Amino acid sequence: MRRRGSARREISRADPPGLRRLLGTGGALGLALALGAGLTGCADGAALGLVHQACAHVEVSLRLYQRAQRQTDPTVAADERARAAAELQTASPLAAEAAGQAPQWQALMATLSENSRLPESDLVSALRQQCAVAQTGGSPGPSLPVTTLPPAPGGTSGG
Repeated sequence: MRRRGSARREISRADPPGLRRLLGTGGALGLALALGAGLTGCADGAALGLVHQACAHVEVSLRLYQRAQRQTDPTVAADERARAAAELQTASPLAAEAAGQAPQWQALMATLSENSRLPESDLVSALRQQCAVAQTGGSPGPSLPVTTLPPAPGGTSGG
C-alpha cells in the first residue's frame, strides 16, 4: 500500500486551519517581548553603571569645591574650583550616555550640562540628590499613589 503524503501533512490536516500559524506567530511575539524586556533590563543596568561613574566624578568635584570654599589662598581656591569644574565636565558625557539608555537619568544629565552656565554652588544640592538616587539603585523613591475614580453618581443599578 502506498502512503499518501508525509507525516507532516497528516499532522497539519489534524490542525484546525491557521492554528499552527497563529501559535507560531504568538510564540515569536512572546519571545520578542521577553527579549525586549531582558534587553531593557540590561540597558538600565548599564545606565546605572554609567551613572555610578558619573557620580564618582561628581563626589570628587563636590569635595574639591568645598575645599576651595574654605581655602584662604585665592590662587589655590581658584585652582581647586577649576579642578572641580573639570570633574563635572568629565561626568557630563557619562550622564548623557546613561540618560540615552534610561530616561530616569535625564535630570542628572541636565544638571551637569548647566555646569558651563551656572556656578557650582547653584548645582550642589541637585547633584547630591540625583547621585543619592543612584546609590539606592536608581529608584527615585516611593512610587506615586494609585488613584481610582469614585463610582458614577447613582450607582451601578440600572435605574
